Amino acid sequence: MLELDDVTAAYDRTPILRDVDLSVAEGEIVGVMGKNGVGKTTLLKTVIGLLEPTAGTITYAGQDVTTASADERARTGMGYIPQGRDVFPKLSVEQNIKMGETVNADSTETLYDEIYGYFPILEERSDQQAGTLSGGQQQMLAIARALVANPDLLLLDEPSEGIQPSIVDQISTDMRGINEELGTTILFVEQNLGVIRDMADRCYAMERGEIVDEVGPESLADEDAIAEYLAV
Repeated sequence: MLELDDVTAAYDRTPILRDVDLSVAEGEIVGVMGKNGVGKTTLLKTVIGLLEPTAGTITYAGQDVTTASADERARTGMGYIPQGRDVFPKLSVEQNIKMGETVNADSTETLYDEIYGYFPILEERSDQQAGTLSGGQQQMLAIARALVANPDLLLLDEPSEGIQPSIVDQISTDMRGINEELGTTILFVEQNLGVIRDMADRCYAMERGEIVDEVGPESLADEDAIAEYLAV
């Protein structure tokens, strides 16, 4: 579904990603792990089109989208949940979710029943201003906004950041359910060891803007095998 070939990206003249090769097959949950500052968020911004590569190609669903804008990629079926959630704080919960209906232009269905099934608190608080929700509830809202138009691929940036552990565990379980029940492919970046082990089918490790290892299911079950990429 998604393939990056030798992708390099920079802010001004400062290279952040260096010759990144990465692939995500339809139906997978693939993680990208690494310490702070290794380029994980930049990677997702490059995939969604907020940052254009200086070299390499990005292929999505068989189409070269390297130079496509972020809104064009969203309409082809990419849903993006940014780091820090970025909900519209003055809009209601329901209005925030409606903003996601423009994702995946080829889909005529919306998934309100499904997202309220995963996140019933959002239905209970549909008229509440999004900025008054807790951090965990805002993360649920950001996921719901990206999911409502039934995207083919979800890009999820640091889902555990600033959220209490019990909510993190619930979101990890919900993302697994979304993948299995809706068939949604997921690419996420994370440095929380528990989230990586709970969610990922396999994982890439990043250091200094490069992919340095690919970790399969057996190694993901071994805490020591992946902790070296996350330790400060």
